Amino acid sequence: MKNLTTPIKNKDLKKLTLGDKISISGTIYTGRDAALPKLVRLIEKDEMPFDLNGSAIMHTAFSEAGIAPTTSSKKEIESSICPLSKAGVKIHIGKGMLSENTINCLKENNSIFVITPPVAALLTSKVYKKECVLFENEGMEAMFKLKVKDIPGIVAIQDGKKI
Repeated sequence: MKNLTTPIKNKDLKKLTLGDKISISGTIYTGRDAALPKLVRLIEKDEMPFDLNGSAIMHTAFSEAGIAPTTSSKKEIESSICPLSKAGVKIHIGKGMLSENTINCLKENNSIFVITPPVAALLTSKVYKKECVLFENEGMEAMFKLKVKDIPGIVAIQDGKKI
């Protein structure tokens, strides 16, 4: 298991290889269908209220029932991956396969896609602090800032290659 702590640096990703089992600690952000397209629009307008450089985003909603990844290949989510990578997001956490265009964009921006098992109880036990940071009106699909310890995952896309 390779341990990563946010903010992620390019040199951290260079130490990884496809299929590596990783553990992510520090701050991660959440978002899915409702929040991620809005986040991209904030970036495009240069209105981001916080810095995404070196961040990790989990494609999930957050409720009292917990967190579990949603399908990253959904149009609303996958279309956000390239702009978010360009804005500094280094790790996208989700499930499902991505298009070749998205895989190439990840490579161009030195970002990776990590799959994590959809085991809500396990993942939720790794969250020790949460704060709604954007789009509160979206309820559990709002964007949250989470403090986490040891979110497990597997590097599924890196340097234009996939498992």
